[in-house]
Amino acid sequence: MAAILTNNITTFSKYVDKLDEVYAMNSLTSDLDTNNAVVKYDEKTKTFMIPKMSLDGLADYDRNGGYVDGGVKLEYESKAPDYDRGRAFMVDAMDDEETAGVAFGMLSSTFIKTRSTPELDAYRFATYAGKAGLTTTGANLTTGADAIAAIAAAADAMTDAEVSTEGRILYLTPAINGLIRDMDTTKSREVMSSFAKVVVVPQGRFYTAIDLKDGTTSGEEEGHFAKATGAKNINFMIIEPSAILQNVKHRVNKIVTPAENQSADAWKFFFRAYGIADVLDNKNKGVYLHKAAN
Repeated sequence: MAAILTNNITTFSKYVDKLDEVYAMNSLTSDLDTNNAVVKYDEKTKTFMIPKMSLDGLADYDRNGGYVDGGVKLEYESKAPDYDRGRAFMVDAMDDEETAGVAFGMLSSTFIKTRSTPELDAYRFATYAGKAGLTTTGANLTTGADAIAAIAAAADAMTDAEVSTEGRILYLTPAINGLIRDMDTTKSREVMSSFAKVVVVPQGRFYTAIDLKDGTTSGEEEGHFAKATGAKNINFMIIEPSAILQNVKHRVNKIVTPAENQSADAWKFFFRAYGIADVLDNKNKGVYLHKAAN
């Protein structure tokens, strides 16, 4: 039985390997993913290993004694995933494994595009919005002039807080983007071009807090997420990527064949997505939140 299961996993591996590609193409936050060479996942402890370095500052140089020795310390902090979600799906038995593979490829791609990725984006934005120490403004933006002035003020506030001007990403709603686009002025183009990237985020992924539906409670059977009670719509966020700790793993950690399935004549696939989303303790000024006033 184990050998059969191994062969089936090998058969579907070409589809499984593409899950992260589908995620990267459809996620609005994938640009913030932390380099895997920096943040590693320890399979044994099931935790992310986060490097932290501390350094001494400059000291007076002595023309006789020379340099004062400085200290440097590199430690690794272990953090458990704060996002861990999964689903099992069944696909009716097919004539052959190749056809089942096509069905699985379509199912997994659609699931990542329409369910998993939108939820993960919403979770990340809400998580970052809820962190302490961010610069936060609450106001309703109704004109392009209001919007561009608010974005320019946010960028200036980040610069004043000594946040790097390189690599900043502006996330904003279609409504705010439309107000600015309709202005089409020298000032609006200058402000917008100052960002490394501008990403338009549907309002349905852009809240200050969300509720993740558990998939089992009455009324929550479909899973997914919803805007939390009392949450605000986000107008825009500016994020400097180095301020973010973000990583995600996608897994299809079990495949059950129709022959092994005791409850139905169907293939059963078990999807799981888990990861971490956080703002680094000493870089909270690298995230600027502008939310609706009501």
